[in-house]
Amino acid sequence: MASIQKRSDGRWRARYRDAAGREHAKHFTRKIEAQRWLNEVTAAIVTGHYVDPRAGRLTFDAYFLEWSSRQVWAPMTEVSMDLIRRTVTFADVPIAALRPSHLESWVKSMVAAQYAPNTIATRVNGVRAALKAAVRDRVIAIDPSVGLRTPSRRRAEHAMQVPTPGDVRRVLEASVPSMRGYLGVCALAGLRLGEASGLNLADVDFLGRKVHVRRQVQRRRGGPAELRPPKYGSERVVALPDRLLHMLGRHVERHVTSAGGWLFATASGIPLPPSTVNSWWQRTVTVAEAPGLHLHALRHFYASGLIAAGCDVVTVQRALGHRSPSTTLDIYSHLWPSAEDRTRDGAAGLADLVLGAPADHPRTEAAP
Repeated sequence: MASIQKRSDGRWRARYRDAAGREHAKHFTRKIEAQRWLNEVTAAIVTGHYVDPRAGRLTFDAYFLEWSSRQVWAPMTEVSMDLIRRTVTFADVPIAALRPSHLESWVKSMVAAQYAPNTIATRVNGVRAALKAAVRDRVIAIDPSVGLRTPSRRRAEHAMQVPTPGDVRRVLEASVPSMRGYLGVCALAGLRLGEASGLNLADVDFLGRKVHVRRQVQRRRGGPAELRPPKYGSERVVALPDRLLHMLGRHVERHVTSAGGWLFATASGIPLPPSTVNSWWQRTVTVAEAPGLHLHALRHFYASGLIAAGCDVVTVQRALGHRSPSTTLDIYSHLWPSAEDRTRDGAAGLADLVLGAPADHPRTEAAP
């Protein structure tokens, strides 16, 4: 229901009631302007783009807090998203008044502060998730982040840190004996930091030559470490090489003393928290003279080995516990042989059939 009435002061009052029965009114100096406003509101209602004008009065920060309280996130995601909320430059702006220029200025400030492109992209994606939810909730009609550009990220083949076998060997030699098995499951089974910390003796099938990844250790900000399911629901079984099984066998014999059977435990018998692992890692890479090496790079080392051995995308995805094969390709596609490589190898095989094996070439060419 909508109407336009002329007031005693000569202004025109346009009003309507929304689906909830609430009345909204606005005053104009000319009747044609009042009618245009009502037409726009009617069109928004008919097309499903109508939003309550009062809903957008919430500040971005208030909406983000309310929205995030409904999300089912892993602890580290909660920490990351709260950091994003606290570092935006438009926290006090009403969400309906948020413009692309607010977001562009925020991105510019992060560039000026020399944040890495990946960090900027992650923070922008967090804000975008909240704004898309605001559109779905009919708090705002249009997402102001649409079309927002972020700094270009380095290509995976240039940004990825893949250790050499020599790097991994030096780190193993520099590590304290009780943590060499930890390095082994990261570099030779591809486990994430939290997954390695969450390993229990019951997870290792020595006869079957495999390990069952059932949990991970995560720490909430300001709270104790918790045991939770693996990231993205990636519970899986990973086949283990014999030498890693021998390494774990020696580790169990010499270092597993906790009643709980945790492979890597603190003095009080609980699984190693990430903070403890990070402290040990920094000391270890310093001794190994590899200060720039990240623990997660051992997972890349494992993936590169599987790919070099000819494993297909699905095999690598399942071993690493990625959500889908597309995730694996997004990260590691540059490590797989290209069509040019396969063509060259195929042609080399044909050349060997026609011209003989490489060792036969001198004899073949010497023939009259």
